[in-house]
Amino acid sequence: MDSKYLDLLAQKYDSEEKVANEIINLEAILNLPKGTEHFVSDLHGEYQAFQHVLRNGSGNVKVKIKDLFKDELQEKELNEFATLVYYPEEKLQLIKSNFSSKQELREWYIEIIERMLKLVAYASSKYTRSKLRRALPKQFVYIIEELLYKTDEFTNKKEYYAKMVDQVIALGQADKLIIGLAYTTQRLVVDHLHVVGDIYDRGPDPHKIVDTLIDYHSVDIQWGNHDALWIGAFAGSKVCLANIIRICARYNNLDIIEDVYGINLRPLLNLAEKYYDDNPVFRPKRISDETLTEQEQLQITKIHQAISMIQFKLESPIIKRRPCFEMEDRLLLEKVDYKNKTATIHGITYALENTCFATIDPEQPDRLLDEEQQVMDKLLFSIQHSEKLARHMNFLMKKGSLYLQYNGNLLIHGCIPLEENGDMKKMEIEGKSYAGRDLLDVFEQYLRHAFANPDETDDFATDMVWYLWTGENSSLFGKREMTTFERYFIKEKETHKERKNPYYYLREDEEMCGRMLAEFDLDPEHGRIINGHTPVKEIDGEDPIKANGKMIVIDGGFSKAYQSTTGIAGYTLLYNSYGMQLVAHQKFNSKEEVLSNGTDVLSVKRLVDEELERKKVRETNIGEKLSQEIANLNSLRNHRYME
Repeated sequence: MDSKYLDLLAQKYDSEEKVANEIINLEAILNLPKGTEHFVSDLHGEYQAFQHVLRNGSGNVKVKIKDLFKDELQEKELNEFATLVYYPEEKLQLIKSNFSSKQELREWYIEIIERMLKLVAYASSKYTRSKLRRALPKQFVYIIEELLYKTDEFTNKKEYYAKMVDQVIALGQADKLIIGLAYTTQRLVVDHLHVVGDIYDRGPDPHKIVDTLIDYHSVDIQWGNHDALWIGAFAGSKVCLANIIRICARYNNLDIIEDVYGINLRPLLNLAEKYYDDNPVFRPKRISDETLTEQEQLQITKIHQAISMIQFKLESPIIKRRPCFEMEDRLLLEKVDYKNKTATIHGITYALENTCFATIDPEQPDRLLDEEQQVMDKLLFSIQHSEKLARHMNFLMKKGSLYLQYNGNLLIHGCIPLEENGDMKKMEIEGKSYAGRDLLDVFEQYLRHAFANPDETDDFATDMVWYLWTGENSSLFGKREMTTFERYFIKEKETHKERKNPYYYLREDEEMCGRMLAEFDLDPEHGRIINGHTPVKEIDGEDPIKANGKMIVIDGGFSKAYQSTTGIAGYTLLYNSYGMQLVAHQKFNSKEEVLSNGTDVLSVKRLVDEELERKKVRETNIGEKLSQEIANLNSLRNHRYME
């Protein structure tokens, strides 16, 4: 080992005793049970449902409560206590309002604090004391540690412990202590969170999800196609920017653009008011119970049309200057007969309905009006100068990647593009052919280059981010073509169909999954692919566990837009030292319903696999790093301190 590195290491461990202590500590940690991993996917802005799943650890909190208290508490009491752990501030106020005297409240505080301490002790039982200490509320660390580790076999400290709790209550700190213990429990039941793509679009609060993730103790993200679209917009892609505004208009979420991220949409509205009228196909979807005035609906409808036409125009130059994208079939504005209102697609001529071609020049259909160009320039400037969006996009880049190998599993939002015979699909990019893992690696390199160079708006890397959103060989899209134009203007449903990459039926095959795991240097026998992106239609009998457990698809419909077709409200996955469990969730109505009734939205847990022996930290990614640290410390010990 490099002696210079060892000399640097010696500055931290400047005695043999310090080296030995750290080796002892790390070797012991390697033999602890692995922490619980929590997998979520396709959150699509549904903050309230995500928050609930995060707070209850996909049922993990309730499991630990039942383990501890099933013999002393009734079902209603178990639910009440679980709700207190999920939403401590709100539940405390509801419970306290039922007490008629201070003495009753004091007795309840004593009981609940004791119960909370037992729960924290149980939830932290596979962690070191130092790790628990980092999870405790800072203002109560000393008190909690004293109460957690109390040993009074000689009864010398009985009054000491009792007085400590009495003083917490007397000084008005009981609520804060209970709240702190509740959040400590939430943190302890999940060691690491994986978000397998698509935080953005459709739902109203993606920004709140990102803010939550920024504050979360341990998280990684595998970008989804919608996340890449937002990254692309911030990186300078005007066509990505047009797409995110179009989708926000479609789902009545323009306030995300305007109010949350501070992007002025007035120039776009002025353009829309000038050229567009009401159009039923462009009216916003109404997923929630929010109400819109007729004027608000009409404004959104006009904006939706204006930005859609700008989007279609912006796509054409990219397709023409990037022949390797092989998207000439998508030059749809050139396939329209504007006089007869028809379009010829794949050799078939279709009548067009609900058209909005007021800004189109039939001789040069992809030319932006000067007004449209000015609007997009202003929007791009605004979006690249939004401090909040910059913070969120930088976080996605810091914590995100297209795929992740973690503890023997492959986490990927979309697909690994395949041929029908199972070969990795090749794509030629700038004169070189890529497939499989190499293709995904080069996609990520271009995305990162585009993000690092936001002033370059028409370069290959920026165009490639848009291709990740809509291209046939994109690992994030995974379909032959995106039929947005057809869905707006053509009534024949066959034109709306988006043919999926063979990956989506080949992933049912165990051997194929093994080949894909091997492509990413993972063990085909023990590894699994964790997938999102395509909603699992449980209502039709589709199974999220595929290929004899080698493939697990966890997009089950967090997005309310999909719940009628999936039949549930999302899947999540738990992976602890005992094995993997898939959790199906029922529709989340409101936090208020949980607080009032103690009801949860968990449906069933299905065992994916069970370890023959509990998996230890030694067998994880973290274990590999710790083992390397031990090797370095042993080298230091031999280099510096051994004769």
